[in-house]
Amino acid sequence: MASFIRVTGAWVGLLLDWLDQEHLPATELRAAIQRWAQEDIVPLPVWRDLLMRTVALRPEAGTPLAIGALVKPRHVGVLGYLVLASKTLAEALQAYQRYERLFYGANLAEVVIDGAEVEIRWPPHELLPASLHDIVAIAALVTFMNQQVASPPPPTRVVFTLPPPPPAEQAVYEAFFECPVAFGEPQTRVRIPLAYLALPMLHSDPGLRLLLDQQAQALVAAMPDADAFDRSLQQTLLSLLPEGGASVARVAEALHVSVRTLQRRLDGRGVTWQQVLDRSREELARHYLADRALTLSEIALLLGFSEQSAFTRAFRRWTGETPVQVRKRLRSAS
Repeated sequence: MASFIRVTGAWVGLLLDWLDQEHLPATELRAAIQRWAQEDIVPLPVWRDLLMRTVALRPEAGTPLAIGALVKPRHVGVLGYLVLASKTLAEALQAYQRYERLFYGANLAEVVIDGAEVEIRWPPHELLPASLHDIVAIAALVTFMNQQVASPPPPTRVVFTLPPPPPAEQAVYEAFFECPVAFGEPQTRVRIPLAYLALPMLHSDPGLRLLLDQQAQALVAAMPDADAFDRSLQQTLLSLLPEGGASVARVAEALHVSVRTLQRRLDGRGVTWQQVLDRSREELARHYLADRALTLSEIALLLGFSEQSAFTRAFRRWTGETPVQVRKRLRSAS
């Protein structure tokens, strides 16, 4: 069990987006949010305090829902990248469950199939007490899933551990989620139709498309004069690296060639497999370091390293600098 639950600075940016949408100056609050939005890790009590101060500006029942509904890939950091590699909503949900620890510092969600429905549940956690955060998080989760597929069905049921609101507020929640919403239960839960998970991802979000294009360009830069085979190799690396499975055997299998054929083609280009892997990782690392929404641990995962220290050692070997040094230089130049 994790001893420290937190969120990311990118997530805190949701509050700034809502303040902008509502045209609220809130100078002091904005300064506090902007300060924490620059941090890789934001302690949960800090996030809850900023959220409560933000909601207090417009204490209507729908305010936490409206904040969550503003979610974009940049607010969820590495998950926004990983969803690009997902072919269906089921794969995207698996990515969320697998890498949730990079957001909260712990894996909290459980996914259970129950007949014709799937239930995503968050068991009680002593370090994650019921709060307005639950409403923002579930509103964001449902919104984010709906952004990725065409004509998505609404959830079949949403459940919170928070005390029941007045009937008029209950109607606000049910109108937002388009399904029955319950309060005062032991677990936060979202139920969706099982068929929902088979829906193909649209990849239509301009921000997601831009990120994918930038990643592809970074990999093209890793292999000058790339031909069709090189581009296929780079795209395969892009999808396999976050899973830690970018071995020569896995890549050859994904390309539908033998290991010997893959190595022969690399020999013909005057490079080894390790050189291709290192060069691609270095180019991607430079690209990811320029994205403030990604923490160093998230970047390490995207590059297929088991831990941040291994990424730091490799990056120093490639460049003579540490990732922290490069990121500081990039931030000072911006």
